[in-house]
Amino acid sequence: MCLVLRGNQALVADAKTFKSRSNTRKVVPGDFYRVLGGSINFNEATESAVRREIREELHSEIENLERIDVIENLFLYAGAQNHEIVFLFRGDLVNEELYEQETIHIIEDEYEFDARWISLNLLLNGDVPLYPVYDYKSLFQRLKNL
Repeated sequence: MCLVLRGNQALVADAKTFKSRSNTRKVVPGDFYRVLGGSINFNEATESAVRREIREELHSEIENLERIDVIENLFLYAGAQNHEIVFLFRGDLVNEELYEQETIHIIEDEYEFDARWISLNLLLNGDVPLYPVYDYKSLFQRLKNL
């Protein structure tokens, strides 16, 4: 997963807009945000995977990519218990036009959704959760001081 920032905002998936495009993955719209990214393919390095996922979702290459942390995430979604290991990265989009769009519609094979620029303060106030669960407050403070 890759955190993309624009000033005091992050580009995140808006779960209220999730729609299934196939029957292979159950998609449940909800009131939460999710960092952009996806799965690692077999025999694919994590950095290659995050670059591929951002290219597939946003049609942009990514630069200044840095791994922030590895997160073990246990959660319930669509009625099923899930377990994932998340490699959380931060990076900058090469396609600078994306920084000017407030909403970016993303269409993938199995589902589609909107990514939106959301203020870090809104993400941190806890009213609408940001997944995966992580100490984003400390992360955003650290990134501001770099």
